[in-house]
Parts: sequence; structure tokens; C-alpha cells
Amino acid sequence: MKRVTVVTDEEAAARAAAEIIATAIEGGARTVVLAGGSTPRRCYEALAGRPLPWGRVSILFGDERCVPPLDPESNYRMVRDSLLGAIAPASIHRIPAELGPEEGATAYEPVLERCGPLDFVLLGMGPDGHCASLFPEHPALHSQQWVVPVRGAPKPPPDRVSLSLRSLRAARRVLFLVTGTAKATAVTRARLGEVPAGLIPEAEWLLDEAAASLLGSP
Repeated sequence: MKRVTVVTDEEAAARAAAEIIATAIEGGARTVVLAGGSTPRRCYEALAGRPLPWGRVSILFGDERCVPPLDPESNYRMVRDSLLGAIAPASIHRIPAELGPEEGATAYEPVLERCGPLDFVLLGMGPDGHCASLFPEHPALHSQQWVVPVRGAPKPPPDRVSLSLRSLRAARRVLFLVTGTAKATAVTRARLGEVPAGLIPEAEWLLDEAAASLLGSP
């Protein structure tokens, strides 16, 4: 872990993450990769009200479930509903995961090649230590592509498309936003490099007190 910042609670973490992303965009970040899942939603809602130079920013996604783009399980839909409807970025590159893992990954690969290295990547982490859709001990962890198909994910839905560990390590800046006691054990394992989220050495971590509660343990 390059740097760890701990704030009081989930709301404070969301606002702090929004401030970090806003500062990065104001500082010239032109490619911003957004995370799915429940934790970042409040961060996006806070960002939506900020007068930022979105017109020079391309929005990408760290992973997507293989569902239609407006499905309730879609990461794209969550980001659209909480942020994209309120801003006008230069471009939005959603992952076409509804095509299936292999075809969706193949279609997104040239997007990463054109946009890389990525300026700013926001990631969450699951209680098992997964990030994007890179799960512990899954073969996708070893991919040398920029985008990887994921089948048999231990968390439903099982079919997904994800940026690879190679893509995430190559990014100029990576921020993990992690909250809640359910993630505390995984945070300690990430610090030791035992889970996928801990395999990005230069990543920064923004935690609430609950997620950081075991960091002082031996």
C-alpha cells in the first residue's frame, strides 16, 4: 500500500474520494476509470454537483457484468444514474459485456490501447479481496491482455469483463475506496499482497474507520 488515508465513516469516504477525483480532473487527468458496485455511488453523486472540466475527460469502466447495459446489475447503469446524467464528458466508453466475456473483452481491448496509460482509476474491493472482476486464484489474474474475459466468478453474475492486472498496474494513479467492517480482513490481506487488490503496489487507499479497524493488528 503506497498511502493509506482513514476517515470517519462511509459518507466521509465518499466525499473525500469525490474531492480526490475532482482535483485529479482539475489537474489535467483526461482518462478516468470508474468502479461499479455499491460503495462508489455516493461518491459519484457528490461529483455530479461539481463544476469540473468534463469536456476534456474520457470515462471508462474497470469492469462490467455480462448483462444488458440498463439491467439493474449493470455497473454502467449505476454510473449513468448517479453521475453521467449530470455531466457532459468528452466520451464515455462502456464495456459491451452483454456480448459475452470473450467478445466484450475483445471489443474493449483497442479502447484501452488507445486511451492508455490511464490517468486515474477508482477501484473498490470485495470482502474476498477482489478488485474490478479479478478474483482470488482466478486464471484472469495472469492475463497479459489489457482487458480480460472472466467466467466462473465466485460472485454472481459469474460472467464478466474486467480490466486486467496489467492495465491497473500501468495506470498513472489508482485509488481504492473501501468502507465497512466486512472489508477489514481483506484490507489487512491486501497490505500483505495476499489478494488481488494488494497486487497494485502504487495504489492509494481511502478507508473509513470500520474498514481500517484491523490494520493495527499483528
